[in-house]
Amino acid sequence: MQNESSGALRQGAAKQRQVWRQWLGVPVVAAGALAASAALAEEAIKRLDEISVTATREARLSADVPQAIAVVGKEALADKKMFNVKEALQDIPGVLIDSKNGGFDARLIIRGAGLKAAYGIREIMVLRDGVPLSDPDSFTRLDFVDTQDIERIEVAKGPGNLFATGSTGGAIQIFSKSVFDDSANSLKVGLGNQGTQNYHLRYGGKIAKDQALALTVTHREVNNDWRAWNKFDTTQLSLKHGLVLNDADILESEASYSEANMQLPGAMDNTAANGYLFNRFRDSGKQEGTSEAWKHSGRYSKVWFFNSRLEMQRGDFTFKPRLYYNTWYHYHPVTGIINESENWVWNIGADLEANYKHRQGTLVGGLTVRQERIPDSRKYEYRDVTKIAGGPQAGRITATLSDAKGALAEIDEATTLLTGLYLQESWRPGARWIIDLGARYDVVSFEDDNLQLRKYDYATGKYVAGDGRTLTDKTFRLFAPKLAASYKLNASLNLFAMVAQAGQMPSSGELAVNPGLEAPLSTNYELGLKGRGENWQVDTSIYYNPVEKEIVQQSNGGVTHYVNAGQTDKRGFEIAGRTALARQWEIGGHYSYADYSYREFSEPVRVGALTVNQDRSGKALPFIPRHQYGVFVGWKHQGWRARVGANSWGEYWLDNANSEQYKGWEWVTNAALGYQIGKHSLTLNADNLFDQHYAAEVKKDTTNRVTYTAAAPRTVMVTYRYDFR
Repeated sequence: MQNESSGALRQGAAKQRQVWRQWLGVPVVAAGALAASAALAEEAIKRLDEISVTATREARLSADVPQAIAVVGKEALADKKMFNVKEALQDIPGVLIDSKNGGFDARLIIRGAGLKAAYGIREIMVLRDGVPLSDPDSFTRLDFVDTQDIERIEVAKGPGNLFATGSTGGAIQIFSKSVFDDSANSLKVGLGNQGTQNYHLRYGGKIAKDQALALTVTHREVNNDWRAWNKFDTTQLSLKHGLVLNDADILESEASYSEANMQLPGAMDNTAANGYLFNRFRDSGKQEGTSEAWKHSGRYSKVWFFNSRLEMQRGDFTFKPRLYYNTWYHYHPVTGIINESENWVWNIGADLEANYKHRQGTLVGGLTVRQERIPDSRKYEYRDVTKIAGGPQAGRITATLSDAKGALAEIDEATTLLTGLYLQESWRPGARWIIDLGARYDVVSFEDDNLQLRKYDYATGKYVAGDGRTLTDKTFRLFAPKLAASYKLNASLNLFAMVAQAGQMPSSGELAVNPGLEAPLSTNYELGLKGRGENWQVDTSIYYNPVEKEIVQQSNGGVTHYVNAGQTDKRGFEIAGRTALARQWEIGGHYSYADYSYREFSEPVRVGALTVNQDRSGKALPFIPRHQYGVFVGWKHQGWRARVGANSWGEYWLDNANSEQYKGWEWVTNAALGYQIGKHSLTLNADNLFDQHYAAEVKKDTTNRVTYTAAAPRTVMVTYRYDFR
């Protein structure tokens, strides 16, 4: 694709201002349309509003939260096989999520935050039952989340979140099933194509008048035999204990252990030299190989997790201290190198929250302290490789033959300490108003002692002498204020507005590549409308989110760099709604528009032996589709239930230069059909029902090399569930 001229950019900006003026009325029109549709429904389904605590640390109906949020409740999760959190989050506007393996891994982006991550989740705080799964530097791993033990998931988008320590993208909180909920006791057995298996047992109940115990055991695996090196399996064990101390105090604790083994398949190019791999995948649905030399990437982990929380209530005052600890080991082969945590990494933390209800509102405040210690982490060369035998490129590695480690390449020890304070007043000056005024202040200190003996050199394709010893000592101070207000227009409609700001801690991996990185600063201005009726619901908002010094990932011939952009501007509109058509039927959909561009960005590009800065000002951010949308229809009748949903991503740019676009994908359809009689239920799930063959991710580096990551073809699974209740 040709680059846009400056004149075209000015024309586009003028047109965009006109679009924004037109869209200011869209939230009211959309909510009114849903309300009118629901009013015509006969014997419609009654749906109660979901409760949210993640945005404000106060239990509220989602309609009363002056922020863009989404709650995926128990009913919505029941129709999904839940092998990956992608299944729960893929219908939320502004949330882009996919998985390269179908196991626990997920690449997650919320309103552009998380785009810099080559894999995994960054810039977004992820929690489970109030415990951060994200490290103090914002990197998140999901290998110890039992997706079969999820009660609901809350998503709070953008800055302005009391849970989101050092994260600009917001927070996602996963709530597991309560130890006191014996209705969750069940046995599940699921089997499907691609060697998919799921076994889950949850059993618990009262062991004394004031105590409860619950045991959860889960095993999931999938062969993914539509391509090589793509197996996944995990076994998880959890024991929860609950103790009612008196009428007002509760102590809940959990200990869990997880083992997860995940092979990460390589991407494809579409060149003649490699046999047009992507074209062949589109024709057959089989990925016959990878164009990458690193054919044995993966992550193999073991995790112990402990969590204990106390809730004490004395009149209008509630104290909620929480202590948590997790320790993990992993063996992690990636591009050019193999990572191994020889001594287990550990995270320990505490969150001391207090809540005071007064005549005109609620005051919430607290202290967060967390430390991550990485002792004696090591990197190794690949032991088994093939090399070019002769000629000018003699010795260049062309392929790995296994994921076995060879010579020691690097020794690293690091410590990250996070301390944070938060305070928020939720003032209710009248029956129609809620005003949230609050802030977080976090200090993150990062120390790293690195000894690099050997490294992989991308230019020559060989292992060469390393850079020796490097010491890094950096401290980031991140202030995150918020002012938000919700006004009840009538019994069904709430108008909200907010302005919030947050800083973003660079990850340890990014600092290792570029120790000079600065913390980005994200500011969000948002106006929205939330509608709740007896049988309809709508959430819509319009936002402007400028980010200063945003960290941008750059790939140059396989080498990944991270640099600060001068500023990015993010403008967007989102809407999601659902309504009942009759007693048995429900329909809904979502849509988001994203106009994200660099206001100032000079990208360093390697040309031969030189590095030349290229101006990317006015260019769109890569990978973010301008249009994202989907629809669904649900049906229930006399024990039967069915749901069909289809999602689409529009076209997006492949690189910062906006030199080429990928067309995206349209109407990828997922379906579920179930029947329940008494304690027995049977559910059939079909993802990618019509077996579309497309790329989940397409990237182009500064050497003009384009790579494709394949999306999974059709997967089918049948699950039997027995409820013990």
